[in-house]
Amino acid sequence: MENNNFTNVTGPRTGTIAVHRRKKPILDTEMQPATAKWYDRRDYVFIEFCVEDSKDVQVRFEKSKLNFSCLGGTDNLKHQNEIDLFGVIDPNGSKHKRTDRSVLCCLRKSDSGKSWPRLTKDKAKLNWLSVDFNNWKDWEDDSDEELSSFDRFSEMMNNMGGDDDLPEVDGAEDDSADSDDEKMPDLE
Repeated sequence: MENNNFTNVTGPRTGTIAVHRRKKPILDTEMQPATAKWYDRRDYVFIEFCVEDSKDVQVRFEKSKLNFSCLGGTDNLKHQNEIDLFGVIDPNGSKHKRTDRSVLCCLRKSDSGKSWPRLTKDKAKLNWLSVDFNNWKDWEDDSDEELSSFDRFSEMMNNMGGDDDLPEVDGAEDDSADSDDEKMPDLE
């Protein structure tokens, strides 16, 4: 066979057969999306792109889009993600930070206090994107009233004295025998 994708292999029982050769991927030109996790806060949306040892990190914030690219990972692959965002962000107030294990993007919401039920504009499921439940918080249910009452309770507990301040309780140290306090028989 003349085709470069096949190799002739001769075996003792089969004779000569053509076997398809798999092409190795060209890592310099291949791009794949980086695995990412996201979570929502009152004023910000956080996206963590999980790429170890990232290099040449480029993050571009637009009002309704995020573009991310880098080289990294164990195979030094080129990663690229383009996300059409659910809501509008402030590109000038958004930032990113690179660490050895990931790139964390902090997107400042234009509409502060409005929750995002999802990260993307479309409801499509992206296999590289998941919710970061370790950092997720239902901030909509929080109220400043509850927090301030908890602070007052903590302060009250800290101001309380020791055992000397406890009131006397009648019969608390009564050593009288109960009717069912009989001597137990010895074990054999």
